[in-house]
Amino acid sequence: MEIAEKVVVVTGAASGIGEAMARRFAKEGPAALVLGDLDLERLEDVAEAAGGLARRLDVSDPEANHSLIDEVEGRYGPVDLFCANAGYALVGDEQTAFEEWDRMWQVNLMSHVYAASRLIPGWVARGQGYFLSTASAAGLLTNLKAVQYSVTKHAAVAFAEWLAVTYGDAGVKVSCLCPQFVNTPLLTGAEEFTAIGGDNVLEPDQVAEVVMEGLRQETFLILPHPEVKQYFQSKADDYDRWIGGMRKLQRTVFGG
Repeated sequence: MEIAEKVVVVTGAASGIGEAMARRFAKEGPAALVLGDLDLERLEDVAEAAGGLARRLDVSDPEANHSLIDEVEGRYGPVDLFCANAGYALVGDEQTAFEEWDRMWQVNLMSHVYAASRLIPGWVARGQGYFLSTASAAGLLTNLKAVQYSVTKHAAVAFAEWLAVTYGDAGVKVSCLCPQFVNTPLLTGAEEFTAIGGDNVLEPDQVAEVVMEGLRQETFLILPHPEVKQYFQSKADDYDRWIGGMRKLQRTVFGG
């Protein structure tokens, strides 16, 4: 897929990977670039720089997702590429308040479902459309100290995979972005995350370049950290050994 002359929507575009994708996509000359985020003030700065349209969006609200898509299609025509990028993370375990589980479930997974529920029928009717899911390497592996994030990102990968299998023959294309450590507010928001990342941290602009290439190649898994593929293969090859290795990593990084 090429971005030129396409109608593109990016959620979670006020910072991090979403902002970097918006700025990178803008260079390709899209027909329209619509950006959504809760932080409208910062989003408007991004939209001004990228030549896009800013809209405040709570992705956890199904009606808000549908309303945004309705507005885009009413103003610019059918959405060609929808980037379900909004997400967040927190340090947590099985004792974390259930409300936090629900909030992350809504943002990291259900927002994708809400958008797809509005987009898929039109895409199938047109015989084309592209859904880019921002998940995480945690959705293929796991994330120490962040069970809610790991679980919801696994679910996001699974949903993207299901869309690709179910609607691929109808012309719907799907990619799933699974970066590992990226220098964003999500990573720097907790010392537990930065401790794990170490020196293996990419800048959002680097991720955006990999995304562009992944979209051009129309690959399902987009892996800015190529070593994640090797980890994923090792996990599948010997699950028990992989779990043992993760336990060792946890002891090394966090003690105990």
